[in-house]
Amino acid sequence: MSRLAALSQLILQHRNRLGLTYFLFLLETAGNLLRPLFLGMAVNNLIKGSYAGLIWLCVVHLAWLTIGTIRHRIDTRTYSAIYTSMVTRFLARRYQQGEISKLSAHSTLARDLVDFLEFDLVYVMEAFYNIFGSLILLFFYDTSVVLVCLSILLPVSLISYQYGRRMRSLNRMKNDELEKQVDVITSGNGHLIRQHYDNLRKWQVRISDQEAWNFGVMEFLVMVVIGVSLLVTNKTMGTEMEAGSLIGIYSYIQRFVSGMDTIPYTVQRLSALKDILHRMRLQEEDLETPPLREVA
Repeated sequence: MSRLAALSQLILQHRNRLGLTYFLFLLETAGNLLRPLFLGMAVNNLIKGSYAGLIWLCVVHLAWLTIGTIRHRIDTRTYSAIYTSMVTRFLARRYQQGEISKLSAHSTLARDLVDFLEFDLVYVMEAFYNIFGSLILLFFYDTSVVLVCLSILLPVSLISYQYGRRMRSLNRMKNDELEKQVDVITSGNGHLIRQHYDNLRKWQVRISDQEAWNFGVMEFLVMVVIGVSLLVTNKTMGTEMEAGSLIGIYSYIQRFVSGMDTIPYTVQRLSALKDILHRMRLQEEDLETPPLREVA
């Protein structure tokens, strides 16, 4: 089974559970995206002596809070059930093949695979909302700000591509070492054990350094976008700008650049995911899930 086919099969096997939690997450994210708009309206209305905007802000916030609470309760039940069913079938089918060290490492990698569905995939959805939703809402405030935001897409895409290539190589090296862990420990050789953990530390440090450099470059671009956008807004709208509109514009610029920040992280996680799927060599039988009893 190919790597993408294995991931698709896993999603299809749990489509009802995942569909519900993703749907709730999208509703929650939509409510979160609309909050700055209603906050700006509330500020403008209060300046004019009206409470209508404040009431709408409270309604939207309450709806967002309710959906988020329900979604978080469902998330734990969903992803713990997926991980338990997958890892037990995976280990049971391969235990007789030996290579206990690799099986131990792969059980850890299986957790990373489920984490991709639980955390990374929703980060992609949230980034999509933040990038495109913010651009749409900024269009109603000031179209020139939208053009400033769009101008950063190309450099961010190029940076993310190079970042993904480097992270793919580093994750492969780290996982190569991780697969040796149980064999090294059971050998009882102190020198090999120290060397193994020193190698893991070395790869983790290199991964962290790469993340740090990427963070610095991305945040510099964020600073440029925010500064230029506010200058352009001040020039085009001047003293006619309402306080609430300024709050909304600044909030959506921040959400846009927050979505841009997610792109390199997404590239990194996709690179790690491909390596995990390649190592685990999932078969269709590993992903078939017997019904599990719900936890109250």
